[in-house]
Amino acid sequence: MFREAVRFYVMIQYLKSMFTPSKAKTKQELPRVPKGHRVYAVGDVHGRSDLFTALVDAIEEDIRDGEAEGLEPDIVLLGDLVDRGPDSAGVIELARKWTRTRTVHVLCGNHEEMFLNSFEDKDILRHFLRHGGRETLLSYGMDRKIFTKATLDEIQQMLEEFVPKKHRKFISGFEDMVQLGDYLFVHAGIEPGVPLDEQKQRSLRWIREPFLSYGKSHGLVVVHGHTITDEVVDAGNRIGIDTGAYASGRLTALVLEGKKRRYLTAIEGKNGAISVDGAKLKV
Repeated sequence: MFREAVRFYVMIQYLKSMFTPSKAKTKQELPRVPKGHRVYAVGDVHGRSDLFTALVDAIEEDIRDGEAEGLEPDIVLLGDLVDRGPDSAGVIELARKWTRTRTVHVLCGNHEEMFLNSFEDKDILRHFLRHGGRETLLSYGMDRKIFTKATLDEIQQMLEEFVPKKHRKFISGFEDMVQLGDYLFVHAGIEPGVPLDEQKQRSLRWIREPFLSYGKSHGLVVVHGHTITDEVVDAGNRIGIDTGAYASGRLTALVLEGKKRRYLTAIEGKNGAISVDGAKLKV
């Protein structure tokens, strides 16, 4: 009798295990942005004002559709607006004007850091020029022949002369991180296992490893640029959207609404014409 009772109990427990999902098997709740908001995160622009202009226009059209549904837009520019591409000055001016009409968070990338520090530090200026700063300074109207022959002292003087104070002030006000719902937006990444309020500024602007290869949860999904990839990288705990605009001719924006994600990408065609792919398409 006792054995039969034990067998019956074991069978009941087995059946329960088959039809009752365990906590480990329960589908994890998907990350989301605040209710009633639509978030746009734009990857590294790097002086491509043509791609940036096209993407801004597409985002504005998307925003108007969202506003008709009662959605409030939040925009995050992930940093590295300057260097390498031909028109950093134009990118900064467009971003500055955009902040006047929309809620736009602009993050400070490592290239903005170098740009600002170049006004005072010649060693950083030398490093800045080697990594795309030359194109940035020429975009502000410096004469190419004079610039090529100039000393570092002379280039610093030209920085003061040619870069508008309003641009320098604007860049100096860039943020290091923004949290919206279950997403954290930074330029480069974060130091795994370190609380957000203890993250070092250098990590937020420069880190690659161990952030890129870290496979565990950060508590929030980290959206970042800084590291170029051919396509968007969704690793679960992070989403990298730097698709190398200055070299590839592709500037990507991640669009978040509730639990949904989609992408808008400004693409330069073979004939130089720019189109925006992904509008209205869910990914």
